Formats: sequence, C-alpha cells, structure tokens
Amino acid sequence: MRTDLPDLLPDLLPAGTAAIPIRCIDLAEWDRVEPGLTPVQRAYVETTGFAPKAGRLCLLPSTEGRLERVLFGLGDTTAAAHDRLVAGRLIGLLPEGRYHFEEGGIDLADATLAWLLSSYRFSRYKAAPATLPTLAAPETIDADAVLRIARAVAAGRDLVNTPSNDLGPAEIETAARALAERFGAAISVTSGEELEREFPLVHAVGKASTRPPRLIDLTWGPADAPRVTLVGKGVVFDTGGLDIKPSSGMLLMKKDMGGSAAALSAAEMVMGSGLNLRLRLIVPTVENAIAGNAFRPGDILRARSGLTVEIGNTDAEGRLILADALTLAEAERPDLIIDFATLTGAARTALGPDLPAFFTEDDALASAVEAAGRAAIDPVWRLPLHAPYASLLDSKVADLNNVSGGPFAGAITAALFLRRFAPNTKRHVHFDLYGWNPSTKPGRPEGGEVQTARLVHQLLKTLYPAA
Repeated sequence: MRTDLPDLLPDLLPAGTAAIPIRCIDLAEWDRVEPGLTPVQRAYVETTGFAPKAGRLCLLPSTEGRLERVLFGLGDTTAAAHDRLVAGRLIGLLPEGRYHFEEGGIDLADATLAWLLSSYRFSRYKAAPATLPTLAAPETIDADAVLRIARAVAAGRDLVNTPSNDLGPAEIETAARALAERFGAAISVTSGEELEREFPLVHAVGKASTRPPRLIDLTWGPADAPRVTLVGKGVVFDTGGLDIKPSSGMLLMKKDMGGSAAALSAAEMVMGSGLNLRLRLIVPTVENAIAGNAFRPGDILRARSGLTVEIGNTDAEGRLILADALTLAEAERPDLIIDFATLTGAARTALGPDLPAFFTEDDALASAVEAAGRAAIDPVWRLPLHAPYASLLDSKVADLNNVSGGPFAGAITAALFLRRFAPNTKRHVHFDLYGWNPSTKPGRPEGGEVQTARLVHQLLKTLYPAA
C-alpha cells in the first residue's frame, strides 16, 4: 500500500495478516452458515438471538472467552433498498482490533470500500475520539485500487469540510498544485488583470472578496489520447452577494465548492488508475462576497464566449463562473465534458440530498452514466434538458438572463444556461450536487461528500480503459 499520501484514512493491513474473521451473511444463506459454527458459537447465537438482519452484529467467543469470529447481517441483498455499503457499519460496532472479511456473502471490494469510506474522520480541528479497528486487505481483490479511491474521496471530503476561513481560492489552488505535482501534470493559474480580461464572469463574481478569484487549469496524459475535461465549481463561500442569503442559508455555504472537490477527487482517481485519456481539469474558484465593488442585480456582463448576461440574481453565481470555464473547455473540442456543481436548491428539493441530478442530451451516454453509478455505488438520477424552458432565460436587454425569474424548473433552467456556453459539445454531462451527508450512513459519514466522483471514475474506466 502507498504510504506517501495524506493520512486521512487508516491503511489496509497486508493480505494474510493474522486477524479476526468477519462473516457477512445474507438472510437467505443463514441456514447454510449456522451449521458450520462450533457448539459454543451456536449456543451463543441462540442466547443472543442473533439473526442476519441488516447491520446486526454477533461477536462469537472462543472457549477461552476471546473474540474468535464476527457474524454480520446483510439482510435481504435482493431487496431494492439494500445498501451495498452496509459493511461500513462495522466501523462503529467493532472493538479495536485486526479483522478480515471471509469469502462468501458479500462482494469483498464493496465491503472493503465501505470499511474505508466509513473510517474517514475530519480531525483538523478536533482529534478523533477513538482508535478504529483495522482491516487486512482481501487477497482476491485489487486492494490498492480500492484504497486509491477511498483516499481520493477522503481528500475531497476534507476540502468540503474545511471552513471558509481556512479554505479560500488560494487553498483550492494549493490542493490542485499538490495533485499536479504528485502525478506529473501540467498546471496553470489565471488571476488578476489577466483573469478580468480572459474570464470576465469569474472575475466579476469574485472581485468583491479580499481573497482574489482565479481559474485553475490542469492537464495530464498523452496529447494524442481522447480528451476528457472535468469542470468543477469552486465557490469557497457564497453569501448570495447583494441578493444576500438569510443567515440560515449561509450555514453550509462552505460546501459551495463541493463541485471543485468532486472534480479534484475524480481527477485523482483517473490519474491514479492510469487511464488512457488526456485529462483536463478546470476549476474557477471565487468567494461570492459583498463590498462596494460587488456585481449587482441588473448588471449586464459580457462572458468569455461573447454572450451578454443580465444578472437577475447575484445568488446564481455558480453558473456564471462555470460559463466561462465551459467556454474554455469547449475550445479544444474534447470528446467529453463533465461539470460538477452544487448549483440549485431545486435539484435537492426534487431528489433529496442523496441523489444528485444529471443532465445530458446524449441518451447512450446517459445510460452509461447510470450504469457507472450503479457499479460504483454512487447513484444519480437523470432530469431532462427540456429545450422549451430555455425561453425562461430570455432577457429584453441581453442575450440571456442568469435566472428564469420564476419558481419553476430551477435545476433545468440552470442546466440550459450552462449548455449555452458549450453548445457544440454533444457529449456533455452536468451534475447538480448537494455535496453533503446530512446524517451518517454506512460509507457516508455526516459532512462533506464528493458525490459523483466515484461514478465518473467508473464511467471513464469503462470508456477509456488503462493502456
């Protein structure tokens, strides 16, 4: 296992390490597992009333009274609501010690990923309260690949969880530069007068902050490989601008850079897997603050593309910075553009916090996205790019408005706004994320989450496998 990565997760122990076995049991196979227990263990199971319902645990003692084996219930794995990350519950149930998963009952790669994702702790400001149990890598899986994914997720979660006083545009740049250095990628950053000239919407949104806005541009991979560009919204804090949010609306606005964190995490997975593609990562990063020079409702701004945009609401700033980034992305005609953004409350209202919305005009690509989400246990739901709704963005004084001005179809109109800035790229996927786990679930601790990063890695592995 690699030891040169940030210490965000406990490492996996080498395969074959002496450890207590964990047998994960589906309801349907309990009758086959129980007869294989020792008489003492069967008596203990009967005494404790263990049944393999989802999340149930039984710690089986040896004749000397020491922990000898663990039984863990999976419930009905054929049920539609079955959680394939349920093994993550073990992190909060098991005593400290060394463990390994037995063959049978569960996909060992899923179980290992669930264990690692559940082991994440955000400890920058408060020490983790307890030592966690450790896991020996299963011999039959690519444990290094699973660990790379989990570490990339942990790094992204750390970015989302870090409060805005310690995470500004400069810190997003630092994270991107560290990633570039690790994988030998090229990176450039545009700021200051050059940003105002080249990316006017990014500059307009971020200019009121004392922390200067910038656009980060990273490239990796062979120049002749298929080109894939990831674009991540990096609003490190969103006051709403002059259309100021209420205090309750600002409480989680440190997560408004969740799109950039997801893009960085996905890029880390892609580069770590050595996929056969030319990866480009573009992150416009700003703070939407309030000052005398803040952009205003009613302003008309000219985007990098040349289109003029009337500002109907300064709190719809994410789509503005993405517009300039998408124009840059489309200029080199990539095979695929994927953008990530905590963009609209409408998507969260429609689908809830666990299920990001995605949009694309390509039906075959949509099917591939959905399949990748299922495979990676990173689900999404497709919403339509309903073209007639584009008229809701009409402006009397500019090419378009940045909001519809009404209560309907907010996620769709935001996606249609973005499509105006990458009109020639048909293979374009837009993810509208929540970027936060409101409560702890297996594999998903409460706090920042890089939704769709694992999905995108799985998608790109399928489309552009490693050479």
